[in-house]
Amino acid sequence: MEIIVKPIGLIESPFNESEKGPIQPGFSESFGTVVVDMEYIEGLKEIDGFSHIILLYYFDRAETVDLKVIPYLDTTPKGIFAIRHPNRPNKIGLSIVQLVSVEKNKLLVRGIDVLNNTPLLDIKPFVPEFDIKGIKDTRIGWLSERLRKEEGE
Repeated sequence: MEIIVKPIGLIESPFNESEKGPIQPGFSESFGTVVVDMEYIEGLKEIDGFSHIILLYYFDRAETVDLKVIPYLDTTPKGIFAIRHPNRPNKIGLSIVQLVSVEKNKLLVRGIDVLNNTPLLDIKPFVPEFDIKGIKDTRIGWLSERLRKEEGE
């Protein structure tokens, strides 16, 4: 089966090199602009009522597919589906960012962690009552030990 996806716009950010950008939105206070193609502007109706949005995008500068990668926060290889590295089979990225303002087809966001001019695939509103409500007893695998070290425990 072949799936063809057409970008709906671009994400503008201050980052032109992955080595100089944050590794996840939670590590970023940077602003970016989500520019939605004008043919999709009607789809932005009432998005300004949400404080956060989910961006789905294409890692267009990821050159390889690696099933095991050393993640940014560790020193040993992990399976690609246990990390958030761009060298994925389908190169789809996801970021939850704060929506600061909307002006026509441009969304100003805070917490951007993608490279400048990244192709935008979709936008979804972040709704805690849908996305995290009732989630209990979460585990974060290999990251739990690493994040404890980061916090100085």
